[in-house]
Amino acid sequence: MLLLFETAAGHALYELKNAAKLQGLDIAKVGEKFATEAGCEKNLALKAFAPFRDTAEAVAAATEHVESKLGKPLKKFLKKHVGDKALSVELGVADAKLGSLIKDKLGIPCAANAFVNECLRGVRSVATPGVLGDEAELGEIAVAGPKEVRAMQLGLSHSLSRYKLKFSPDKVDTMVVQAVGLLDDLDKEVNTYAMRVKEWYGWHFPEMAKLVNDNVHYAKIVREVRARTAAKDKVDELTEILDDEVAAKTLVATAEISMGTEVDESDMEHICNLAVQVVELSAYRQRLADYLRSRMQAIAPNLTTLVGELVGARLVQHAGSIMNLAKHPASTIQILGAEKALFRALKTKHDTPKYGLIYHASLIGQAAPKHKGKIARVLAAKCALAVRVDALGEDDDATIGFDARAKVEARLRQLEGGNGAVAPATNGAPKKLVEVLDAAAGAAGYSAASDMEKKKRKKAEADDDDDDDEAAAAKKAKKAAKKAKRESEGDEEKPKKKKKKSKDE
Repeated sequence: MLLLFETAAGHALYELKNAAKLQGLDIAKVGEKFATEAGCEKNLALKAFAPFRDTAEAVAAATEHVESKLGKPLKKFLKKHVGDKALSVELGVADAKLGSLIKDKLGIPCAANAFVNECLRGVRSVATPGVLGDEAELGEIAVAGPKEVRAMQLGLSHSLSRYKLKFSPDKVDTMVVQAVGLLDDLDKEVNTYAMRVKEWYGWHFPEMAKLVNDNVHYAKIVREVRARTAAKDKVDELTEILDDEVAAKTLVATAEISMGTEVDESDMEHICNLAVQVVELSAYRQRLADYLRSRMQAIAPNLTTLVGELVGARLVQHAGSIMNLAKHPASTIQILGAEKALFRALKTKHDTPKYGLIYHASLIGQAAPKHKGKIARVLAAKCALAVRVDALGEDDDATIGFDARAKVEARLRQLEGGNGAVAPATNGAPKKLVEVLDAAAGAAGYSAASDMEKKKRKKAEADDDDDDDEAAAAKKAKKAAKKAKRESEGDEEKPKKKKKKSKDE
């Protein structure tokens, strides 16, 4: 029987001595046979070993083992050393799915039972160069020593864990994705709880809902005042909450003449507890928003400068990560979040949406309704560049974002100005778009050829106008002749009509 043993250094194939005798023992006793290095050397013999060339190959092989896949290196290794004895030798593996895959692809019978797992566990617990094989078989791996082998195992475990968690030490955008999701949930919860407080406390003091519109202020007043009869003693506290002394006095006066019903003390206790929940959740929501703002400034400073931290975080959340967002073209970023409307428009052959999540950016909000589509397209193009700098660039400053935002704002002013006008210059005189483009491109000097070409074009246009005038005059004369002929014919037919009329009479 052969055992397939995966190490941080490479794939090893062991031959199990006295397999029939060991299989007849109890599982606990089998573990005792492999508890020491001497026991492993007595019961195992290294048949073949295929070392990894570098850490990347080791991570790829370990990933394939975790996902129960049969990679090309392992496939070649087994074909070379087990292929000839496939029908007569059984291969012991730790993963049953991998064993069935090896059996289907290579025709090698595999076993993945408690006996095999106990043998592999014993080998893994005392795995050292001496256990893996001698120097002639392993080469540099055997000379490395136990510390070096442990270092290889540690490096591989870190790389594999990073792969499994899809973790990037430089761009921790997973925190942004989770934070923006939690922020949305908190908004829903706070709104639901606040509405419940208003409905519940409204039985006792219904007029307060019209006087206090803010949900958090409402909950703070309920927590502070409790019964409305105590409002007259809490004028200072109400003034501090509402930041308006007149509003506080109005609330106290209204509480004295309120038509609300009385509430039992136990009911008021539950209402106040719910109000406390609203206040605490609102405070935590504010702290979470501050955390999200600082995290977005650290991860995607350019994108945050362009669209704001909340819209940028939603774009990252919708794409899955900042790297996935960087792979999207500008046209996809523009309608990201409006996929349902896009596919519905394509299905019904209507106009596709002009914007998705990017619609909530402040730059698009400043634009007129007829210009929102154009600004969304310009902003999406700048966002595509900014997010690529954030994902792949080494600098953490937001220079690209500030420059891009200035260009989008200039484009917005140009659209609002109309007739090619852009933002006023420093001296107060507005410039035409053609002048701005000429100045930016460093327009060349006087060109006689271009002037001659324009004069020729104007002359040709004038000749065309003359020809058009002559044709129009000829057409007008022809119409006049036809009209005169029609009138003369009408005069000749009039007597006939009279005779016919007199005859009928």
